[in-house]
Amino acid sequence: MEQQIARMQKHLAEVPDMFRDRGEEETARRPAPGKWSAKEILGHLCDSAINNLARFVRAQTEQPYALIPYQQDEWVKAQAYQARPAFEIVQLWSSLNRSVVAVMAAMPPAACEHACILADGTTVSLRWLMEDYVAHMEHHLGQLSRQLGQG
Repeated sequence: MEQQIARMQKHLAEVPDMFRDRGEEETARRPAPGKWSAKEILGHLCDSAINNLARFVRAQTEQPYALIPYQQDEWVKAQAYQARPAFEIVQLWSSLNRSVVAVMAAMPPAACEHACILADGTTVSLRWLMEDYVAHMEHHLGQLSRQLGQG
């Protein structure tokens, strides 16, 4: 988990800078109809953190742990990220992911191999789930960087 923790700490340091000195109009701009704005992408990552933080805790104590999927587009709409100030979403994202890092750092090594059952019935380890979480985050952070003209 050390590698995932280090990658997340790097992102925790960098993401606030991506939004610093950006106007609300720029962060709310959608690149195309039906596509998320920068605020909505970061909001989606907040929703991912909310769901995965609970998964990472529960998978340590409930075996096997069956993941419950969530409706990503509906969560973004329900959270109204597009209408919220960007700095507020950045703070939420940062706080949630500091909690994710704390859970990763405190997790007993044996828990890494706990079974997690995906919606399609596939069984993966908790380690795999955490690695996938970081990869998913980095995919969307790459989108953010391109959308905000930083990549």
